[in-house]
Amino acid sequence: MSGQEELKPLISLVPPGHTEAGPVDWRATEEALGTGLPSDYKAFMSVYGAGNIGDLVILGPLPVDYPQWDPGSILDDTPEFRLLWEEDGGVPGITADSSAVLPWGVGCNANHLGWLTLAPDPDEWPVVAWRRQVAFGDSEWKLFDCSMVGFLTKMMRAEFDECPLGDTSLWGRTAPFVHWRERQRRWLAGRSPKTGEPDPVVQDFLTRPAP
Repeated sequence: MSGQEELKPLISLVPPGHTEAGPVDWRATEEALGTGLPSDYKAFMSVYGAGNIGDLVILGPLPVDYPQWDPGSILDDTPEFRLLWEEDGGVPGITADSSAVLPWGVGCNANHLGWLTLAPDPDEWPVVAWRRQVAFGDSEWKLFDCSMVGFLTKMMRAEFDECPLGDTSLWGRTAPFVHWRERQRRWLAGRSPKTGEPDPVVQDFLTRPAP
């Protein structure tokens, strides 16, 4: 299945709205990352771009200039993701060092999501998740035998045996996608980055005198 075909079920759940997707030089991008990337991720970037589905951040591949806060990227978030793998020993039963994992998402109460990159074909990479809140005795790391887009779709359809993250805000429910640039424009205008509605807390922060 092509990346665009795999994206269709997700689009039915999360219609592209506040997106600012543009062309990506994937050859240069993959050279900068030192690896190829899955076709469904590329398709996601071509339709949505980088940004949030609810509280879950889908990372862009490389760092960008930003007006207010760093939206993160695969390149910049890789060291932290790999450090978590090293510290916790990775997914139980998987023999791989930290160089075998690559991030693509973060959020929903500080969960981290990425790929296990052992297969030579990026389209065969499964998802791995580091979950901040797990039951006592469980590993923070878990493997999901699906693609990034498949993971998002299955989570929002509640098709896993249980919620895959330590947060249920997207479990069996959807949320709008908002591109990171739109979120920052909303913030700078005194509005909620998530909803776009006026937010007194944001307005107070923006008008507060500098210390």
